[in-house]
Amino acid sequence: MSTETKASDLFLQCLAEEGVTTIYGVPGEENADVMISLLDSPIEFVICRHEQAAAFMAEVYGRLTGHPGVCLATLGPGATNLVTGVANGNFDRAPVVAVTGQASTYRLHKESHQNMDVVGMFQPITKWNTRISHPTNIPEVVQKAFRLAAAEKPGATHIELPEDVAKLTTSRPVLARRPTTRRPAPDAKAVAEAMELIRAATTPIILAGNGCVRTRASHELHTLVEKTGIYSAQTFMGKGALSDKNDRSLYAAGLGSRDHVSRAFEEADLVLAVGYDMIEWPPDRWNIGDETRIVHIDVEPAEVDACYQTDVEIVGDVASTLAEINSRLGPEHTKDTPSFAQLRDQVTRELHEHDHDSGFPMKPQRILSDLRSVMGEHDILISDVGAHKMWVARHYSVYHPATCIISNGFCSMGIALPGAIAAKRTFPERNVVGLCGDGGFLMNVQDLATAVQYGIPATILIWEDSTYGLIGWKQQAGFGKTAFTEFKNPDLIKLSESFGAQAIRVESPDELKPALSKALGEKKRPSVVIVPVDYRENMKLTNRLGELLGH
Repeated sequence: MSTETKASDLFLQCLAEEGVTTIYGVPGEENADVMISLLDSPIEFVICRHEQAAAFMAEVYGRLTGHPGVCLATLGPGATNLVTGVANGNFDRAPVVAVTGQASTYRLHKESHQNMDVVGMFQPITKWNTRISHPTNIPEVVQKAFRLAAAEKPGATHIELPEDVAKLTTSRPVLARRPTTRRPAPDAKAVAEAMELIRAATTPIILAGNGCVRTRASHELHTLVEKTGIYSAQTFMGKGALSDKNDRSLYAAGLGSRDHVSRAFEEADLVLAVGYDMIEWPPDRWNIGDETRIVHIDVEPAEVDACYQTDVEIVGDVASTLAEINSRLGPEHTKDTPSFAQLRDQVTRELHEHDHDSGFPMKPQRILSDLRSVMGEHDILISDVGAHKMWVARHYSVYHPATCIISNGFCSMGIALPGAIAAKRTFPERNVVGLCGDGGFLMNVQDLATAVQYGIPATILIWEDSTYGLIGWKQQAGFGKTAFTEFKNPDLIKLSESFGAQAIRVESPDELKPALSKALGEKKRPSVVIVPVDYRENMKLTNRLGELLGH
Protein backbone atom coordinates (compact mmCIF):
# COMPACT_ATOMS: atom_id res chain seq x y z
CA MET A 1 0.00 0.00 0.00
CA SER A 2 1.37 3.41 -0.97
CA THR A 3 1.95 6.00 1.74
CA GLU A 4 0.14 9.31 1.58
CA THR A 5 2.23 12.44 2.12
CA LYS A 6 0.96 15.93 2.79
CA ALA A 7 1.65 18.22 -0.15
CA SER A 8 3.59 20.81 1.87
CA ASP A 9 5.78 18.03 3.32
CA LEU A 10 6.39 16.57 -0.14
CA PHE A 11 7.24 20.02 -1.49
CA LEU A 12 10.01 20.45 1.10
CA GLN A 13 11.25 16.91 0.55
CA CYS A 14 11.63 17.72 -3.14
CA LEU A 15 13.56 20.90 -2.30
CA ALA A 16 15.87 18.93 -0.01
CA GLU A 17 16.47 16.39 -2.78
CA GLU A 18 17.61 19.30 -4.99
CA GLY A 19 20.23 20.17 -2.38
CA VAL A 20 18.41 23.05 -0.70
CA THR A 21 19.64 23.70 2.84
CA THR A 22 18.27 27.21 3.38
CA ILE A 23 15.17 29.18 2.41
CA TYR A 24 15.17 32.95 2.82
CA GLY A 25 11.78 34.53 3.27
CA VAL A 26 8.86 35.96 5.18
CA PRO A 27 5.99 33.80 6.46
CA GLY A 28 2.36 34.51 5.62
CA GLU A 29 -1.10 33.09 6.05
CA GLU A 30 -1.26 31.42 2.65
CA ASN A 31 2.08 29.64 3.05
CA ALA A 32 1.32 28.54 6.62
CA ASP A 33 1.30 24.82 5.77
CA VAL A 34 4.81 25.08 4.32
CA MET A 35 6.00 26.97 7.38
CA ILE A 36 4.63 24.30 9.73
CA SER A 37 6.15 21.56 7.57
CA LEU A 38 9.53 23.29 7.90
CA LEU A 39 9.51 22.44 11.61
CA ASP A 40 10.18 18.81 10.66
CA SER A 41 12.42 19.53 7.66
CA PRO A 42 16.24 19.60 7.55
CA ILE A 43 15.97 22.84 5.59
CA GLU A 44 16.70 25.97 7.62
CA PHE A 45 14.36 28.92 7.24
CA VAL A 46 15.97 32.36 7.63
CA ILE A 47 13.34 34.89 8.66
CA CYS A 48 13.92 38.11 6.73
CA ARG A 49 12.41 41.51 7.40
CA HIS A 50 11.48 42.18 3.78
CA GLU A 51 10.84 39.88 0.86
CA GLN A 52 13.07 41.91 -1.46
CA ALA A 53 15.99 41.23 0.87
CA ALA A 54 15.14 37.52 0.84
CA ALA A 55 15.34 37.49 -2.97
CA PHE A 56 18.69 39.32 -2.90
CA MET A 57 20.01 36.72 -0.45
CA ALA A 58 18.89 33.93 -2.76
CA GLU A 59 20.55 35.65 -5.72
CA VAL A 60 23.91 36.12 -4.05
CA TYR A 61 23.87 32.52 -2.83
CA GLY A 62 23.18 31.44 -6.41
CA ARG A 63 25.94 33.59 -7.90
CA LEU A 64 28.50 32.39 -5.38
CA THR A 65 27.71 28.68 -5.57
CA GLY A 66 26.09 28.05 -8.96
CA HIS A 67 23.23 26.29 -7.16
CA PRO A 68 19.77 27.90 -7.06
CA GLY A 69 19.06 30.01 -4.01
CA VAL A 70 15.50 29.81 -2.69
CA CYS A 71 13.31 32.67 -1.47
CA LEU A 72 9.74 32.46 -0.20
CA ALA A 73 6.84 34.86 0.24
CA THR A 74 3.11 34.77 0.64
CA LEU A 75 0.57 35.96 -1.91
CA GLY A 76 -0.33 39.54 -2.88
CA PRO A 77 1.93 42.11 -1.20
CA GLY A 78 4.44 39.43 -0.19
CA ALA A 79 4.77 38.39 -3.82
CA THR A 80 4.99 41.96 -5.12
CA ASN A 81 7.73 42.72 -2.57
CA LEU A 82 9.67 39.75 -3.97
CA VAL A 83 9.52 41.01 -7.56
CA THR A 84 12.45 43.43 -7.66
CA GLY A 85 14.90 40.96 -6.12
CA VAL A 86 13.76 38.13 -8.38
CA ALA A 87 14.06 40.33 -11.47
CA ASN A 88 17.52 41.38 -10.30
CA GLY A 89 18.61 37.76 -10.01
CA ASN A 90 17.20 36.94 -13.43
CA PHE A 91 19.03 39.81 -15.14
CA ASP A 92 22.24 39.05 -13.24
CA ARG A 93 22.08 35.45 -14.55
CA ALA A 94 21.84 34.06 -11.02
CA PRO A 95 20.04 30.75 -10.37
CA VAL A 96 17.07 31.52 -8.12
CA VAL A 97 13.87 29.64 -7.30
CA ALA A 98 11.13 31.88 -5.90
CA VAL A 99 8.20 30.30 -4.05
CA THR A 100 4.96 32.10 -3.29
CA GLY A 101 1.79 31.08 -1.52
CA GLN A 102 -1.59 31.72 -3.06
CA ALA A 103 -5.24 31.84 -2.13
CA SER A 104 -7.30 28.65 -2.33
CA THR A 105 -8.08 27.63 -5.88
CA TYR A 106 -11.83 27.87 -5.30
CA ARG A 107 -11.60 31.68 -5.18
CA LEU A 108 -8.98 32.43 -7.80
CA HIS A 109 -11.59 32.98 -10.52
CA LYS A 110 -13.18 35.97 -8.78
CA GLU A 111 -12.44 39.15 -6.90
CA SER A 112 -11.22 38.11 -3.48
CA HIS A 113 -8.94 39.19 -0.65
CA GLN A 114 -5.31 39.71 -1.79
CA ASN A 115 -5.96 37.61 -4.89
CA MET A 116 -4.03 38.63 -7.97
CA ASP A 117 -2.38 36.88 -10.92
CA VAL A 118 1.03 36.26 -9.37
CA VAL A 119 2.07 33.75 -12.04
CA GLY A 120 1.32 36.35 -14.71
CA MET A 121 3.23 38.99 -12.78
CA PHE A 122 6.37 36.84 -12.52
CA GLN A 123 6.25 35.60 -16.12
CA PRO A 124 8.35 38.41 -17.70
CA ILE A 125 11.01 38.35 -14.95
CA THR A 126 11.65 34.60 -14.83
CA LYS A 127 12.86 31.88 -17.18
CA TRP A 128 9.81 29.77 -16.31
CA ASN A 129 7.05 29.76 -13.73
CA THR A 130 3.88 27.87 -12.91
CA ARG A 131 1.19 27.16 -10.36
CA ILE A 132 1.01 23.77 -8.66
CA SER A 133 -2.58 22.75 -9.35
CA HIS A 134 -2.44 19.26 -7.81
CA PRO A 135 -0.09 17.64 -5.26
CA THR A 136 0.89 14.90 -7.72
CA ASN A 137 2.57 17.60 -9.84
CA ILE A 138 4.93 18.72 -7.08
CA PRO A 139 7.95 16.48 -7.83
CA GLU A 140 7.97 17.34 -11.54
CA VAL A 141 7.39 21.06 -10.98
CA VAL A 142 10.18 21.34 -8.41
CA GLN A 143 12.69 19.40 -10.48
CA LYS A 144 11.91 21.45 -13.58
CA ALA A 145 12.18 24.74 -11.68
CA PHE A 146 15.63 23.85 -10.34
CA ARG A 147 16.96 22.44 -13.60
CA LEU A 148 15.88 25.50 -15.58
CA ALA A 149 17.14 27.96 -12.96
CA ALA A 150 20.62 26.40 -13.01
CA ALA A 151 20.86 25.75 -16.75
CA GLU A 152 22.91 28.21 -18.79
CA LYS A 153 22.17 31.00 -18.95
CA PRO A 154 20.93 30.68 -15.38
CA GLY A 155 18.15 32.83 -13.98
CA ALA A 156 15.03 32.85 -11.86
CA THR A 157 12.09 30.45 -11.85
CA HIS A 158 8.91 30.74 -9.80
CA ILE A 159 6.55 28.23 -8.18
CA GLU A 160 3.14 29.18 -6.81
CA LEU A 161 1.56 26.84 -4.23
CA PRO A 162 -2.09 27.61 -3.37
CA GLU A 163 -3.01 27.06 0.27
CA ASP A 164 -5.67 24.44 -0.38
CA VAL A 165 -3.32 22.39 -2.57
CA ALA A 166 -0.67 22.52 0.17
CA LYS A 167 -3.12 20.81 2.55
CA LEU A 168 -3.88 17.84 0.28
CA THR A 169 -2.09 14.49 0.30
CA THR A 170 -0.56 12.38 -2.43
CA SER A 171 1.22 9.06 -2.83
CA ARG A 172 3.56 10.51 -5.48
CA PRO A 173 7.21 10.02 -4.42
CA VAL A 174 10.08 12.46 -4.60
CA LEU A 175 11.95 12.39 -7.90
CA ALA A 176 15.64 11.63 -7.48
CA ARG A 177 17.87 14.59 -8.31
CA ARG A 178 19.11 14.24 -11.86
CA PRO A 179 22.78 14.67 -12.73
CA THR A 180 23.94 17.99 -14.10
CA THR A 181 23.37 18.28 -17.83
CA ARG A 182 26.66 18.51 -19.68
CA ARG A 183 26.92 21.51 -21.95
CA PRO A 184 27.73 20.77 -25.61
CA ALA A 185 31.30 20.63 -26.88
CA PRO A 186 32.45 23.33 -29.34
CA ASP A 187 32.05 22.81 -33.08
CA ALA A 188 35.40 21.87 -34.65
CA LYS A 189 34.87 23.95 -37.79
CA ALA A 190 33.97 27.07 -35.78
CA VAL A 191 37.07 26.59 -33.61
CA ALA A 192 39.26 26.27 -36.73
CA GLU A 193 37.81 29.51 -38.11
CA ALA A 194 38.49 31.27 -34.81
CA MET A 195 42.08 29.99 -34.80
CA GLU A 196 42.64 31.51 -38.22
CA LEU A 197 41.26 34.87 -37.10
CA ILE A 198 43.56 34.83 -34.06
CA ARG A 199 46.54 33.97 -36.29
CA ALA A 200 45.77 36.81 -38.68
CA ALA A 201 45.06 39.46 -36.03
CA THR A 202 47.72 41.98 -35.06
CA THR A 203 46.02 43.55 -32.03
CA PRO A 204 43.48 41.07 -30.64
CA ILE A 205 41.84 41.60 -27.26
CA ILE A 206 39.69 39.43 -24.99
CA LEU A 207 36.46 40.70 -23.47
CA ALA A 208 35.76 38.33 -20.57
CA GLY A 209 32.22 38.41 -19.22
CA ASN A 210 30.14 36.93 -16.44
CA GLY A 211 29.88 33.67 -18.37
CA CYS A 212 33.58 33.00 -17.67
CA VAL A 213 32.87 33.17 -13.95
CA ARG A 214 29.63 31.19 -14.07
CA THR A 215 31.02 28.33 -16.14
CA ARG A 216 34.28 28.03 -14.18
CA ALA A 217 36.36 28.93 -17.24
CA SER A 218 38.94 31.04 -15.38
CA HIS A 219 41.72 28.44 -15.55
CA GLU A 220 41.41 28.03 -19.31
CA LEU A 221 41.21 31.81 -19.77
CA HIS A 222 44.48 32.21 -17.86
CA THR A 223 46.05 29.53 -20.04
CA LEU A 224 44.91 31.28 -23.23
CA VAL A 225 46.36 34.58 -22.05
CA GLU A 226 49.64 33.03 -20.96
CA LYS A 227 50.12 31.06 -24.18
CA THR A 228 49.23 33.87 -26.58
CA GLY A 229 50.04 37.08 -24.71
CA ILE A 230 46.62 38.47 -25.67
CA TYR A 231 45.39 41.12 -23.24
CA SER A 232 42.01 40.74 -21.53
CA ALA A 233 39.54 43.22 -20.06
CA GLN A 234 36.80 41.99 -17.75
CA THR A 235 33.25 43.28 -17.49
CA PHE A 236 31.92 44.40 -14.09
CA MET A 237 30.38 40.95 -13.55
CA GLY A 238 33.39 39.21 -15.07
CA LYS A 239 35.88 40.64 -12.57
CA GLY A 240 38.22 37.93 -11.35
CA ALA A 241 37.88 35.74 -14.43
CA LEU A 242 41.45 36.84 -15.11
CA SER A 243 43.43 37.87 -12.05
CA ASP A 244 44.28 41.57 -11.99
CA LYS A 245 47.78 40.47 -10.92
CA ASN A 246 48.26 39.03 -14.40
CA ASP A 247 50.37 41.39 -16.52
CA ARG A 248 47.90 40.93 -19.40
CA SER A 249 44.86 42.10 -17.43
CA LEU A 250 43.47 45.45 -18.54
CA TYR A 251 41.26 45.50 -15.46
CA ALA A 252 37.54 46.29 -15.75
CA ALA A 253 35.64 47.51 -18.78
CA GLY A 254 32.21 49.01 -18.75
CA LEU A 255 32.31 52.50 -17.24
CA GLY A 256 29.46 54.58 -18.63
CA SER A 257 31.84 57.10 -20.19
CA ARG A 258 34.93 56.48 -22.26
CA ASP A 259 37.75 55.04 -20.17
CA HIS A 260 41.39 54.13 -20.75
CA VAL A 261 40.46 50.58 -21.71
CA SER A 262 38.24 51.97 -24.47
CA ARG A 263 41.42 52.91 -26.33
CA ALA A 264 42.43 49.25 -26.41
CA PHE A 265 39.13 48.24 -27.98
CA GLU A 266 39.42 51.04 -30.52
CA GLU A 267 42.88 49.81 -31.49
CA ALA A 268 41.92 46.12 -31.53
CA ASP A 269 41.29 44.40 -34.85
CA LEU A 270 39.79 41.29 -33.21
CA VAL A 271 37.69 40.89 -30.07
CA LEU A 272 37.35 37.47 -28.48
CA ALA A 273 34.09 37.91 -26.58
CA VAL A 274 34.24 35.10 -24.02
CA GLY A 275 31.19 34.50 -21.87
CA TYR A 276 30.14 38.03 -22.77
CA ASP A 277 26.58 39.20 -22.23
CA MET A 278 25.25 42.40 -23.79
CA ILE A 279 23.36 43.10 -20.60
CA GLU A 280 26.74 43.87 -19.00
CA TRP A 281 28.25 46.35 -21.46
CA PRO A 282 26.42 47.27 -24.69
CA PRO A 283 28.52 46.66 -27.82
CA ASP A 284 27.97 50.20 -29.10
CA ARG A 285 30.18 51.32 -26.18
CA TRP A 286 33.22 49.36 -27.38
CA ASN A 287 32.64 48.58 -31.06
CA ILE A 288 32.25 52.08 -32.38
CA GLY A 289 32.11 52.02 -36.16
CA ASP A 290 31.39 48.28 -36.26
CA GLU A 291 34.72 47.52 -37.94
CA THR A 292 36.26 45.12 -35.43
CA ARG A 293 36.10 41.40 -36.16
CA ILE A 294 34.37 39.43 -33.39
CA VAL A 295 34.61 35.83 -32.20
CA HIS A 296 31.66 35.00 -29.95
CA ILE A 297 32.32 32.23 -27.40
CA ASP A 298 29.32 31.43 -25.21
CA VAL A 299 26.71 28.80 -24.38
CA GLU A 300 24.12 30.59 -26.52
CA PRO A 301 24.24 32.21 -29.97
CA ALA A 302 24.91 35.93 -30.04
CA GLU A 303 22.06 38.38 -29.59
CA VAL A 304 21.27 40.38 -32.72
CA ASP A 305 22.76 43.86 -32.48
CA ALA A 306 23.97 46.23 -35.18
CA CYS A 307 27.23 46.74 -33.27
CA TYR A 308 27.74 43.04 -32.52
CA GLN A 309 27.97 41.42 -35.93
CA THR A 310 30.03 38.31 -35.27
CA ASP A 311 32.47 36.70 -37.68
CA VAL A 312 32.58 33.36 -35.85
CA GLU A 313 30.26 32.00 -33.17
CA ILE A 314 31.40 29.06 -31.07
CA VAL A 315 28.34 27.92 -29.15
CA GLY A 316 29.08 25.46 -26.37
CA ASP A 317 30.64 25.12 -22.96
CA VAL A 318 32.94 28.12 -22.48
CA ALA A 319 35.66 26.25 -20.55
CA SER A 320 35.66 23.38 -23.07
CA THR A 321 35.87 25.83 -25.95
CA LEU A 322 38.85 27.63 -24.44
CA ALA A 323 40.51 24.29 -23.72
CA GLU A 324 40.09 23.27 -27.37
CA ILE A 325 41.51 26.58 -28.55
CA ASN A 326 44.43 26.23 -26.14
CA SER A 327 45.22 22.76 -27.46
CA ARG A 328 45.59 24.15 -30.99
CA LEU A 329 47.75 27.17 -30.19
CA GLY A 330 51.10 27.50 -31.87
CA PRO A 331 53.82 30.17 -32.21
CA GLU A 332 51.79 31.83 -34.96
CA HIS A 333 49.11 32.74 -32.39
CA THR A 334 51.50 34.58 -30.06
CA LYS A 335 50.87 38.33 -29.92
CA ASP A 336 52.88 41.26 -28.60
CA THR A 337 51.02 44.54 -28.20
CA PRO A 338 53.33 47.18 -26.65
CA SER A 339 50.58 49.82 -26.67
CA PHE A 340 48.41 47.58 -24.47
CA ALA A 341 51.33 47.07 -22.10
CA GLN A 342 51.74 50.83 -21.85
CA LEU A 343 48.00 51.17 -21.25
CA ARG A 344 48.09 48.65 -18.40
CA ASP A 345 51.02 50.48 -16.82
CA GLN A 346 49.15 53.76 -17.11
CA VAL A 347 45.97 52.35 -15.54
CA THR A 348 47.95 50.63 -12.77
CA ARG A 349 49.66 53.91 -11.85
CA GLU A 350 46.30 55.69 -11.79
CA LEU A 351 44.74 53.00 -9.61
CA HIS A 352 47.39 53.62 -6.94
CA GLU A 353 47.94 57.36 -7.15
CA HIS A 354 45.60 58.10 -4.21
CA ASP A 355 46.58 55.17 -1.97
CA HIS A 356 47.93 57.54 0.67
CA ASP A 357 45.70 60.57 0.07
CA SER A 358 45.09 62.45 3.34
CA GLY A 359 41.94 64.28 2.27
CA PHE A 360 38.74 64.02 4.30
CA PRO A 361 35.98 63.19 3.47
CA MET A 362 37.90 60.35 1.89
CA LYS A 363 38.42 59.93 -1.81
CA PRO A 364 36.80 56.78 -3.27
CA GLN A 365 40.20 55.63 -4.49
CA ARG A 366 41.74 55.75 -0.99
CA ILE A 367 38.77 53.95 0.58
CA LEU A 368 39.07 51.08 -1.89
CA SER A 369 42.85 50.92 -1.52
CA ASP A 370 42.48 50.56 2.25
CA LEU A 371 39.68 48.00 1.85
CA ARG A 372 41.72 45.91 -0.58
CA SER A 373 44.67 45.92 1.82
CA VAL A 374 42.67 44.32 4.65
CA MET A 375 40.81 41.80 2.46
CA GLY A 376 42.35 38.44 1.58
CA GLU A 377 42.42 37.25 -2.03
CA HIS A 378 39.48 34.90 -1.46
CA ASP A 379 37.43 37.27 0.70
CA ILE A 380 34.15 38.48 -0.77
CA LEU A 381 32.99 41.99 -1.60
CA ILE A 382 29.32 42.60 -2.42
CA SER A 383 28.81 45.94 -4.15
CA ASP A 384 25.52 47.78 -4.08
CA VAL A 385 24.39 49.94 -6.99
CA GLY A 386 25.37 53.60 -6.94
CA ALA A 387 28.35 55.83 -7.68
CA HIS A 388 30.53 53.55 -5.57
CA LYS A 389 29.81 50.67 -7.99
CA MET A 390 31.75 52.49 -10.69
CA TRP A 391 34.67 53.03 -8.36
CA VAL A 392 34.60 49.40 -7.17
CA ALA A 393 34.62 48.12 -10.75
CA ARG A 394 37.45 50.43 -11.71
CA HIS A 395 39.64 50.53 -8.57
CA TYR A 396 39.07 47.33 -6.60
CA SER A 397 41.46 44.70 -7.91
CA VAL A 398 40.14 41.13 -7.97
CA TYR A 399 42.23 37.98 -8.11
CA HIS A 400 39.73 35.10 -8.16
CA PRO A 401 36.28 34.53 -9.69
CA ALA A 402 33.19 35.18 -7.56
CA THR A 403 35.03 37.26 -4.97
CA CYS A 404 33.55 40.58 -6.12
CA ILE A 405 29.80 40.49 -6.73
CA ILE A 406 28.50 43.47 -8.70
CA SER A 407 24.90 43.67 -9.85
CA ASN A 408 25.12 45.03 -13.38
CA GLY A 409 22.12 43.45 -15.08
CA PHE A 410 18.95 44.79 -13.47
CA CYS A 411 21.05 47.03 -11.21
CA SER A 412 18.73 47.38 -8.24
CA MET A 413 19.88 49.30 -5.19
CA GLY A 414 19.70 47.57 -1.84
CA ILE A 415 21.53 44.29 -2.60
CA ALA A 416 24.71 44.84 -0.54
CA LEU A 417 23.40 44.30 2.99
CA PRO A 418 21.26 41.19 2.34
CA GLY A 419 23.84 39.93 -0.15
CA ALA A 420 26.58 40.16 2.47
CA ILE A 421 24.39 38.22 4.91
CA ALA A 422 23.94 35.39 2.40
CA ALA A 423 27.62 35.40 1.45
CA LYS A 424 28.78 35.20 5.07
CA ARG A 425 26.31 32.40 5.83
CA THR A 426 27.56 30.51 2.78
CA PHE A 427 31.27 31.08 3.43
CA PRO A 428 31.64 31.79 7.16
CA GLU A 429 35.41 31.26 6.99
CA ARG A 430 35.89 34.23 4.65
CA ASN A 431 35.71 37.94 5.35
CA VAL A 432 32.63 39.43 3.69
CA VAL A 433 32.00 43.13 3.12
CA GLY A 434 28.83 44.63 1.72
CA LEU A 435 29.69 48.04 0.28
CA CYS A 436 26.86 50.51 -0.21
CA GLY A 437 25.98 54.16 -0.25
CA ASP A 438 23.81 55.61 2.47
CA GLY A 439 20.85 55.56 0.08
CA GLY A 440 21.27 51.88 -0.73
CA PHE A 441 21.83 51.02 2.94
CA LEU A 442 18.51 52.56 3.96
CA MET A 443 16.66 50.64 1.26
CA ASN A 444 17.16 47.34 3.10
CA VAL A 445 18.39 48.48 6.52
CA GLN A 446 15.64 46.45 8.22
CA ASP A 447 17.49 43.21 7.47
CA LEU A 448 20.35 44.27 9.69
CA ALA A 449 18.02 42.74 12.29
CA THR A 450 18.24 39.43 10.40
CA ALA A 451 22.03 39.45 10.63
CA VAL A 452 21.84 40.22 14.36
CA GLN A 453 19.23 37.52 15.03
CA TYR A 454 21.28 34.82 13.33
CA GLY A 455 24.65 36.06 14.57
CA ILE A 456 26.04 36.69 11.09
CA PRO A 457 29.23 38.81 11.35
CA ALA A 458 29.12 40.41 7.93
CA THR A 459 30.61 43.89 7.59
CA ILE A 460 28.64 46.69 5.95
CA LEU A 461 30.77 49.59 4.67
CA ILE A 462 28.69 52.71 4.04
CA TRP A 463 29.93 55.59 1.90
CA GLU A 464 28.08 58.55 3.36
CA ASP A 465 27.28 61.66 1.34
CA SER A 466 23.50 62.16 1.84
CA THR A 467 23.00 61.99 -1.91
CA TYR A 468 21.91 59.53 -4.57
CA GLY A 469 25.44 59.82 -5.89
CA LEU A 470 25.26 58.00 -9.22
CA ILE A 471 22.15 59.88 -10.31
CA GLY A 472 23.73 63.17 -9.28
CA TRP A 473 26.90 62.25 -11.16
CA LYS A 474 24.98 61.54 -14.35
CA GLN A 475 22.84 64.66 -13.98
CA GLN A 476 25.92 66.80 -13.46
CA ALA A 477 27.65 65.27 -16.47
CA GLY A 478 24.58 65.62 -18.70
CA PHE A 479 23.05 68.91 -17.54
CA GLY A 480 25.71 70.69 -15.51
CA LYS A 481 23.49 70.59 -12.41
CA THR A 482 21.59 68.18 -10.20
CA ALA A 483 17.93 67.87 -9.21
CA PHE A 484 16.32 66.14 -6.22
CA THR A 485 19.22 63.85 -5.36
CA GLU A 486 19.99 65.06 -1.83
CA PHE A 487 18.39 63.70 1.33
CA LYS A 488 18.81 63.83 5.12
CA ASN A 489 20.08 60.75 6.92
CA PRO A 490 19.18 59.56 10.40
CA ASP A 491 22.04 59.01 12.83
CA LEU A 492 23.43 55.88 11.15
CA ILE A 493 25.50 54.94 14.21
CA LYS A 494 22.50 55.00 16.57
CA LEU A 495 20.32 53.32 13.95
CA SER A 496 22.78 50.45 13.48
CA GLU A 497 23.34 50.05 17.21
CA SER A 498 19.60 49.95 17.82
CA PHE A 499 19.50 46.73 15.78
CA GLY A 500 22.30 45.26 17.92
CA ALA A 501 25.10 45.72 15.39
CA GLN A 502 28.56 47.08 16.08
CA ALA A 503 28.81 50.55 14.52
CA ILE A 504 31.95 52.59 13.83
CA ARG A 505 32.24 56.06 12.30
CA VAL A 506 35.50 56.96 10.56
CA GLU A 507 36.61 60.50 11.41
CA SER A 508 39.92 60.60 9.53
CA PRO A 509 41.64 58.63 6.73
CA ASP A 510 43.98 56.87 9.14
CA GLU A 511 40.99 55.45 11.04
CA LEU A 512 39.54 53.44 8.16
CA LYS A 513 41.86 50.43 8.13
CA PRO A 514 41.70 49.97 11.93
CA ALA A 515 37.91 50.28 11.76
CA LEU A 516 37.70 47.67 9.01
CA SER A 517 40.04 45.33 10.86
CA LYS A 518 37.93 45.66 14.01
CA ALA A 519 34.75 44.97 12.05
CA LEU A 520 36.22 41.96 10.26
CA GLY A 521 37.44 40.62 13.59
CA GLU A 522 33.91 40.54 15.04
CA LYS A 523 32.67 36.94 15.30
CA LYS A 524 29.10 37.10 16.60
CA ARG A 525 27.30 40.10 15.12
CA PRO A 526 27.31 42.33 12.05
CA SER A 527 29.34 45.51 11.92
CA VAL A 528 28.58 48.79 10.20
CA VAL A 529 31.45 51.08 9.23
CA ILE A 530 30.50 54.57 8.08
CA VAL A 531 32.96 56.68 6.12
CA PRO A 532 32.21 60.11 4.61
CA VAL A 533 33.11 60.08 0.91
CA ASP A 534 34.32 62.90 -1.32
CA TYR A 535 32.25 62.48 -4.46
CA ARG A 536 33.79 65.54 -6.07
CA GLU A 537 36.05 62.86 -7.54
CA ASN A 538 33.16 61.74 -9.76
CA MET A 539 33.21 64.76 -12.05
CA LYS A 540 37.01 64.95 -11.87
CA LEU A 541 37.06 61.43 -13.32
CA THR A 542 34.46 62.32 -15.94
CA ASN A 543 36.42 65.40 -17.01
CA ARG A 544 39.69 63.49 -17.13
CA LEU A 545 38.20 60.67 -19.17
CA GLY A 546 36.52 63.18 -21.43
CA GLU A 547 39.95 64.51 -22.31
CA LEU A 548 40.82 61.07 -23.67
CA LEU A 549 38.46 61.66 -26.57
CA GLY A 550 41.11 63.74 -28.26
CA HIS A 551 43.75 61.00 -28.07
